[in-house]
Amino acid sequence: MKAARQAAEAPGSRDGETSGQSSNSQADLLSALGGREANRERAVAHRTRRVVLSSLGVLKEQKENKSRARGVALAVTLVVLLLIAPLLWEATDSLIAGEHLGDPGNQLSLWACIVCSTLLAAAVVAGWWKNRS
Repeated sequence: MKAARQAAEAPGSRDGETSGQSSNSQADLLSALGGREANRERAVAHRTRRVVLSSLGVLKEQKENKSRARGVALAVTLVVLLLIAPLLWEATDSLIAGEHLGDPGNQLSLWACIVCSTLLAAAVVAGWWKNRS
């Protein structure tokens, strides 16, 4: 009869579990429900909050760095295009006017267009390669 009462009081008890272990688990359950572990839960919550806030700060810094790099790349592209535009205009004007490509002015402007375009392409590829890796 006593064994049946113990089994009814502790429905989760199995073979080899004593009533002392069952009462300990019930006491733990009651203390958790009663809020006696609030300090430990608060410490875990504060620690979790600090980790989440620091991760958010890191993500914001990465986003700012990306936007700054994008702005610098746009500025460099505009400067290079502003350097290339007069050279392209000169080469186009010379070719339309019927001048020969062998003239020193035409050769200089064409070489400058090729070099500036190559530098712009190299900068774009370097930026793409850096973001890729």
